[in-house]
Amino acid sequence: MEKVLIEFLSQFVTSSRLELFKSVLEERTDYITVVLEDIFHPHNASAVLRSCDCFGVQDVHILENRHTYNVNPDVALGASKWLTLHRYHEVGKNNTTRALLDLKNQGYRIVATVPDRKAESLHSFDVHNGPFSLVFGGEKTGVSGEVRKMADHFVTIPMVGFTESLNISVAAAIMLQHFTEQIRKNIVNRKLSEDKYNRILLDWIRKSVKRVDIIEKDFLTRLSRDVE
Repeated sequence: MEKVLIEFLSQFVTSSRLELFKSVLEERTDYITVVLEDIFHPHNASAVLRSCDCFGVQDVHILENRHTYNVNPDVALGASKWLTLHRYHEVGKNNTTRALLDLKNQGYRIVATVPDRKAESLHSFDVHNGPFSLVFGGEKTGVSGEVRKMADHFVTIPMVGFTESLNISVAAAIMLQHFTEQIRKNIVNRKLSEDKYNRILLDWIRKSVKRVDIIEKDFLTRLSRDVE
């Protein structure tokens, strides 16, 4: 049905926009995902979303144990519209544990980003050993103890100055640029599955068509009548 809807709704967007969607999706990957745990400042999280879009990372998992995240449109510049956001915000629940277990069950390695000189350098981290999730913690405290317990790896950005850590948005941009480049060079199966590609393409087309709910409902009604 997704392919049928894509074909039908494509007539309501320009050919150049449709080709842009497809070219961007060809570069999207879910081999790497990003996890944001209790980010306090909205502009920091929004800047990370912008970097994810720029470097082709499709999925972002937002964990809200203590702080609720709201997109800062001036910083994100619409990036959240084109990403798949997974929000974990159940009150009274340990959203970190649930999210990381979900990711592990999907085959992702949990990679905690830490300002620790004893951690593995991002330059030596092996992207060949399977999909992975980069976890970024809050601005003041970093990743939680739960993340540290569940992490499969700890990575850091080597630094030689007096300052021990970078702003989260800067750190995320550096790591995403490095890892996505490594993935594109070395991982053959980095691209989205056909089903996921089509789901996202349909979502993007829907977001580009005015009154799409009415248009789609009318089309499906006529389609069901033709089948009968």
